[in-house]
Amino acid sequence: MMQHPGGWQRCTEEPGIAMHGVHHCEQWTANKKRERYNMDIYLIRHGKTKGNLEGRYIGTTDEPLCEEGKQSLMQMADAKKYPAVEALFVSPMLRCRESAKILFPKQSISVVSDLRECDFGRYENKNFQELSGDADYQRWLDSNGTLPFPAGEEQSHFRKRCVEAFKTIVAELLEQKKYSAAIVVHGGTIMSILEALAEEKKAFYDWQVGNAMGYHLYISDETWKKRQRLTVLEKIT
Repeated sequence: MMQHPGGWQRCTEEPGIAMHGVHHCEQWTANKKRERYNMDIYLIRHGKTKGNLEGRYIGTTDEPLCEEGKQSLMQMADAKKYPAVEALFVSPMLRCRESAKILFPKQSISVVSDLRECDFGRYENKNFQELSGDADYQRWLDSNGTLPFPAGEEQSHFRKRCVEAFKTIVAELLEQKKYSAAIVVHGGTIMSILEALAEEKKAFYDWQVGNAMGYHLYISDETWKKRQRLTVLEKIT
C-alpha cells in the first residue's frame, strides 16, 4: 500500500501527467482572436499552504498561503506564466483569493462558491500518519479513492457542482464576448472539470497538478454550444 501525503492523491504508484510546455506564436494567437467568440481560459491551482506542506487533506479548512506558497506564486507571476486576462474567477477559500491577488494584482475578482474544494469529512485537516490504522481510511485507499469520505461530501455531488459552476462561467464569458479568463481553484476542482469536459479523455487523477500550476484551455463557442467540450493546450509548470 502506498503512503499518501494528503489531499487528492492517485492510489497507485503511477505519477500524474508528464509536465510539458507549449508555446504558441503571436500570429496563431492573432488568427484565433479573429474567430468568433473563442476564448483562452487558465485553470490554476492555488499556492501551497501549511497543510499542503504537511500532507493534510485540506478541503473546508480555510487556511492562508504559507510563505513558500507565496514565493512560488510570485515566481510564476515574474516569469509571466499566466498572461493578463479579461475576467478572473476564484473559489471563496482564502488560499485561492490570496493566490489570485498575487498572480493578477490589477484584476477584479468574482467569487464562485461552487468552485470550493470538497469537504473531506473525518479526514479533513489530517494526514496519512494521523489516519494510519483507521479502518475506514484503509478501505478508502483500497478503493483507489472512490469510496465516499466518512461524514464528508459525496464525490459525485462535488464533481457535479464544480462542472456546473465552470459551465456557468463559460456561458457568462460567451454572453459578454470575453476572450480570456483565469479561474483560481483547487486540485480536486480542476480534476473534476477536466475529467468531465476535456476533449482528451483521461481519468480523474490523471489531471493532477501541483500547487501554483495549471492548464491553458481553449474553448470554441461552436464546439461548446454543440458538445460542451474544451481543448487542453498545455500544462503550465
